[in-house]
Amino acid sequence: MATKKTVKVQQIGSPIGRKNDQRATLIGLGLNKLNRVSELEDTPSVRGMINKVQHLVQIVE
Repeated sequence: MATKKTVKVQQIGSPIGRKNDQRATLIGLGLNKLNRVSELEDTPSVRGMINKVQHLVQIVE
């Protein structure tokens, strides 16, 4: 079986004072508290969401 590629994302910034679409993107990524880590399938749509809130998240190796 082929294994699906995944990417781990950690929230490093607070959504306080950010626009509602950025808050919704964090929730869509499964993040809602600082230092929380979410493991997601590595797809172009997920990469686009990460790019949108790149100042609030980091990719964990």
